[in-house]
Amino acid sequence: MRDETAEQPAPLRSGLTTGSCATATSLAAARLLLGGMSADAVEIVLPKGKQVRMRLEFCRLIDDGAEAGTIKDAGDDPDVTHGALLYSQVRLRDEPGIRFSAGRGVGTVTRPGLVLGVGEPAINPVPRKMITEHLTLLAEELGYGGGFEVTVSVEDGEALALKTMNPRLGILGGLSILGTSGIVRPFSCAAYIASIHQGIDVAKTNGYLHIAACTGNASEDTMRRVYDLPEIALIEMGDFVGAVLKHLRKVPVDKLSLCGGFGKISKLAAGHMDLHSRHSSIDLPQLAEWAATMGADKALQQGIRDANTSQQALAMASAAGIALGDAVCQHALDFARSVVPAQVQVEVFAIDRQGGIVGHAGAFQ
Repeated sequence: MRDETAEQPAPLRSGLTTGSCATATSLAAARLLLGGMSADAVEIVLPKGKQVRMRLEFCRLIDDGAEAGTIKDAGDDPDVTHGALLYSQVRLRDEPGIRFSAGRGVGTVTRPGLVLGVGEPAINPVPRKMITEHLTLLAEELGYGGGFEVTVSVEDGEALALKTMNPRLGILGGLSILGTSGIVRPFSCAAYIASIHQGIDVAKTNGYLHIAACTGNASEDTMRRVYDLPEIALIEMGDFVGAVLKHLRKVPVDKLSLCGGFGKISKLAAGHMDLHSRHSSIDLPQLAEWAATMGADKALQQGIRDANTSQQALAMASAAGIALGDAVCQHALDFARSVVPAQVQVEVFAIDRQGGIVGHAGAFQ
């Protein structure tokens, strides 16, 4: 009988995006500048209508404007920007409208292919819209007919950006101000998946029609060694192979090389789109069945079922002359082809922990 009094795990706490932080700090600074009202908190409306109140670290006048700052709270999500100080400086302009600038720690777009043009500050469209709507309403409320210049900064953003895919995407000098809903959902990995999509977009826009999607550093090194691909053509997909395959329906390329550790590729072979252990596991009985189709005897099949790891199963098969790595890659290739458009040429590589190729399927050229 279940113990009803047992303590239940607390639900994961949501947070707020850098876009929400930029909106709140821009609004607070503009309100101080236009209305003389300083505050230690500010309320904003998120894109779907929810109102949230955000604490401010400071709200003060500066020589030619005002600035306000807040600490980014990503909730229980392992976000690289969690705990960072984000602040906005607002200055008045004679011309109506909002002009955005990248302050310290916020990047600038240097390559075509992103939703923002080259030379633009990396403040994404939804945060721009949120800031614009809040400042426009404030101007109407206070009878102000001019415009604003908004400069968004993130303390230590240059260093934090090196932990993201921004440098590879050609966003240099700092972080991106992100968010589509204003809310960070714990472990949704929405920002990571968006970076995968942006990486494919940037590669194609810049003329790289052969891309390699890799699960980690070792697989990236393998693709560099095999094809001498530049960094812009290497897509760091982590566990999110589904994000790559599905995006190619919208943005097809000529050739996709998928590369990952043998265990992760075996998950793809079994039809999993998310290769993380939270969402998929290595199916040793399935590996045994695939080995059987290649001539593995009953003892080897049982040995694979009883293996502690996929690497042990692979080693046992290899010792018996069974090319299990190639079989797994072929099944992974078949699944990938069922998702991507027919015009995309696909191949799959599986590697060991040292980066050696232990399996391959598809056209190699």
